[in-house]
Amino acid sequence: MSNTIPYDIAIVGGGLAGLSLSIQSARAGFRVVLFEKEQYPFHRVCGEYISLESWDFINSLGLDLSAMQLPIVNQLMVTAPNGQAINQALDLGGFGISRYTIDQSLCAIAIELGVRIEQGVKVDDILFDQDVFTIQSVLGPIQAKVAVGSFGKRSNLDVKWKRPFILGKRQPLNNFIGVKYHIKIDWPNDLIALHNFKDGYCGISNIEAGKTCLCYLTTAQNLQSHGGSIPAMEAAVLHANPHLKAIFSKAEHLYEAPVTIAQISFDRKSLVEQHVLMVGDAGGMITPLCGNGMSMALHGSKLAFNVIAAYLRNELSRTDMEAQYSQIWTKAFAKRLTIGRWVQGFFGKTWMTNLFIGLLKPFPFLVRAIVKQTHGERF
Repeated sequence: MSNTIPYDIAIVGGGLAGLSLSIQSARAGFRVVLFEKEQYPFHRVCGEYISLESWDFINSLGLDLSAMQLPIVNQLMVTAPNGQAINQALDLGGFGISRYTIDQSLCAIAIELGVRIEQGVKVDDILFDQDVFTIQSVLGPIQAKVAVGSFGKRSNLDVKWKRPFILGKRQPLNNFIGVKYHIKIDWPNDLIALHNFKDGYCGISNIEAGKTCLCYLTTAQNLQSHGGSIPAMEAAVLHANPHLKAIFSKAEHLYEAPVTIAQISFDRKSLVEQHVLMVGDAGGMITPLCGNGMSMALHGSKLAFNVIAAYLRNELSRTDMEAQYSQIWTKAFAKRLTIGRWVQGFFGKTWMTNLFIGLLKPFPFLVRAIVKQTHGERF
């Protein structure tokens, strides 16, 4: 393969999947360029809980998690809109860390390894011709042998390429909004709670530096029916759950306004689009109710790296690289995503959520089994 092409790998999107892929690739000696439309560090809408399945992998990237003294989570509480609660120990558990901190830390590691990171640069298109990718942005055309899309839940490229989940009719699985706060509140370090409310649910757990992440997901219709006002919706809908009402009344908000995102879709997505490998949320999202989107992004980057490295070393054809990536990603995550969508179906309608929680409460082994299906093995 010609070495006149400036980069071996071009990564569009600098979230967990993109940054961790860039680190693995640079360590292997590949020339990497990464584009991120924002400037690090910055906040993202994210539950900021990572399953312990990812602990060893993150350490292998060069980030010493133990030294950061992060809260370790091993208890789960799930509540219904009427306040009825289930408490369950987590077999594997996880830890809390903000995207503000972990993304910035991984960015610094990547730069130290020689990755070219272009911050504040929005990619307009990725073109494929004669086995070479051209990345188009304000920087002018930049070429690479492999292109990876790690641009999150929804991007201008999804729209430009008319990906099916963008074009589909607005349905319960593809028209969510996400809202995130960092707050100060007396919250146990070992507990993650999922509080349900009408047409949504809210996760809360601790992150670094004594802060707590509160992040909720609801339908766009829920917000629209309250005049597009987040405070009005929270007061009328979220506060109907007594646990959430207590949290909101006691919490000290650490920034003026929440971080928000709209038009979130949990529909199935293609893993290869116009020969671009999709990693992280660009390839598929698990419902936040089941957690572990951050772990899936990290694990997915490792799966992508393995096939990309084999291709760049002329051990695989491009066709085989794309096919193998789709196969191994599906084997690793398809069951998790299916169960996530199934569980999601029991939450939303208030009466159904109240009933579901009530039925599960006497059978903790069922709760444990469902949670286990949404966590993977260490990788």
